[in-house]
Amino acid sequence: MERATEVAAAVESSVDSLVAVLERARLAQQPTIPPAQLRVLSIVEGNRHTNMSRLAEALDVVPSSASRLCDRLEATGLLRRVADPRDRREVRLLLTPASRRLLADLRDRRREALTEVLDRMPPSARQDLLRALQAFESAATVRDEPESDRQTA
Repeated sequence: MERATEVAAAVESSVDSLVAVLERARLAQQPTIPPAQLRVLSIVEGNRHTNMSRLAEALDVVPSSASRLCDRLEATGLLRRVADPRDRREVRLLLTPASRRLLADLRDRRREALTEVLDRMPPSARQDLLRALQAFESAATVRDEPESDRQTA
């Protein structure tokens, strides 16, 4: 059996290949959206109550940097800022119909690109990959237990 470090190296290499496939799909999209702006749209899509401070925290940037990203997205019609009805001092960030279409198109392009690669794999290897990815996801989402709990378990 391979050592965990050998498996980690293989996973890292595979992730590089995966990122390359996804990046080609992003670059084929028109208009091309820079990765930082795409990340903003994805964060806003994932949380309908995103405001500027939550966005800056999610991006791990200062609020002024987040605001500049939003300025660019708003100028291209991909993001709207509106006063939060619960607290008029807060500004909520909302996707526009154009950004929703862009994200849906990008997801479709990515899935097509991934499907092309997966179709070149034998069916049994695809099943093995699916099981391995599910196991990886499960292991990655386990919360860290205190050392003392692991020793007594």
